[in-house]
Amino acid sequence: MIMFPGTKINLGLRITEKRDDGFHNLQTVFYPLSYSDILEVVPGDAFRFGSSGITVPGKQEDNLVVKAFRLMQEKYAVPDVKIHLHKVVPTGTGLGGGSADAAATIKLLNRVFSMGLSEKRMEEDAATLGSDCAFFVRSRPVYAEGRGEILRDISLTLDDYRILVVIPEISISTAGAYAQCKPQLPEEPVSEVVRQPLSEWKNLLRNDFEALPLIPDEIRTIKNHLYDSGAEYAAMSGSGSAVFGIFREKVKTNLPDAYRTIWV
Repeated sequence: MIMFPGTKINLGLRITEKRDDGFHNLQTVFYPLSYSDILEVVPGDAFRFGSSGITVPGKQEDNLVVKAFRLMQEKYAVPDVKIHLHKVVPTGTGLGGGSADAAATIKLLNRVFSMGLSEKRMEEDAATLGSDCAFFVRSRPVYAEGRGEILRDISLTLDDYRILVVIPEISISTAGAYAQCKPQLPEEPVSEVVRQPLSEWKNLLRNDFEALPLIPDEIRTIKNHLYDSGAEYAAMSGSGSAVFGIFREKVKTNLPDAYRTIWV
């Protein structure tokens, strides 16, 4: 069985509080994109994991797909499977590709073995693997709080717009970004800001990470280029390095060829 896990962008990202467990509380809106890895899960006589496409860094057991399988095996005694991940979404971009793969693993195992797990139960399991993993169980626009696992449906659609995702050849450390941030409650919650007309977002909707010394000037240059090209709103997604622009229609941006660009 095959699934396309998807990705996400963050519409606003405010870091509100340092938690006792070392994580941070935040406010953001997760918005799903169709840009995606490809994941296949089939029954097997022994567990096997393979990947193709972009090289997945680190040890196999550290891959979120493998962690998701181990969680499901330990908690629900699922049988061994063969898993193949074709990696399309680069790591370190703030698009949540790895988190989406983890959630897709849980969903595929649920289907392959007819486990009957509810979406709520799968969200709870996914949340133990990473802060934004739970979002990808349903992959629909949500307002997120806590570490990113407390989700509330929000009435928001960008169907009348085109989104351009720009991925430079740099990777930003999420841990490093959080280490530099100074938590502060925003004057207006992100959930209220996104209710304003999209034309107002440029002046109201912030990603706190963009101002950190850790973030290369290249990110700000790309963002400004998107605005110069006619974007209604542009921002870095998550802790980066991907930058996205929301346009009324597809345009020619003349970005350097070194950047990967995806229209969705």
